[in-house]
Amino acid sequence: MSSNRITTPFGAQSTAAEVIAGVDCTGRRAIVTGGASGIGTETARALANANAEVTLAVRNVAAGELVARDLIAETGNKQVFVAPLDLADQSSIARFVADWQGPLHILVNNAGIMATPEMRTPQGWEMQFATNHLGHFALTTGLHDLLAAAGNARIVVVSSVGHVNGEVVFDDIHFLHRPYDAWEAYGQSKTANILFAVEASKRWAADGITANALNPGRIPDTNLSRHIDDAGNAPASFEPNSTAVSWKTPAQGAATSVLLAASPLLEGVTGRYFEDCSEAEPHRPGVRRGVAAYALDPANSARLWQVSLDTLASA
Repeated sequence: MSSNRITTPFGAQSTAAEVIAGVDCTGRRAIVTGGASGIGTETARALANANAEVTLAVRNVAAGELVARDLIAETGNKQVFVAPLDLADQSSIARFVADWQGPLHILVNNAGIMATPEMRTPQGWEMQFATNHLGHFALTTGLHDLLAAAGNARIVVVSSVGHVNGEVVFDDIHFLHRPYDAWEAYGQSKTANILFAVEASKRWAADGITANALNPGRIPDTNLSRHIDDAGNAPASFEPNSTAVSWKTPAQGAATSVLLAASPLLEGVTGRYFEDCSEAEPHRPGVRRGVAAYALDPANSARLWQVSLDTLASA
């Protein structure tokens, strides 16, 4: 963790619209994975309102087209597009990358799955790691040259407070030799998200590309919670001194993503992990916020990058 922790005037209750107010993204092209629902839609809405060209990269194209029509009608921005993308399918990712033409200024790696039953890709990869990390890794590395061509491109990686559940178990990432645990698998994938941003920030700094990760907070009643029997009940009011993760509306949950994607306050900031619109403090045991040291560890990030390359090469 850098000693000069980044803070902003915004906080846990700020909305995506508030953090981007006054920012003009005309001429900037953005991709939001998982843009057809939840905080992905709110992220896309804020960027579209700021005049960015926005592509919703989604599994369900019909749902994406409904959202795109709504966003065009609401914002008056006709440059809201939809493209098919299944992050668990490497051929789908390859097609998306091949079809993208021209520079890319903003990539929001937002899509994800959480606490699923044990599932595997055809390659035998554990589904949460394959979707949340490997899919986005393949997508982002595939788009690298177009990010570099844009100049001052930003990569935003949506992680989770769930990363404090555990680090990447390099000796058995895919639960081949240990009992499957849905929350351990989720936590591992979310730690991988942060490590990816850390390593990308180092490898691609010379290309003018920044990469940061974030915890959006806990947003009830989104598609992310579909595998959970009881997502819990949100507190009746905001508790600023709570040690738990912040409960938010989708518009509040998207705020940190939008801040990292477009705010001039974050110009040049890279390789960090944010929550509630500021850089997170170091994690303390028993507290559901902050960033774990292993998620920022440069040896872990370098190892994960190589493991990811090797895994994709073996597919």
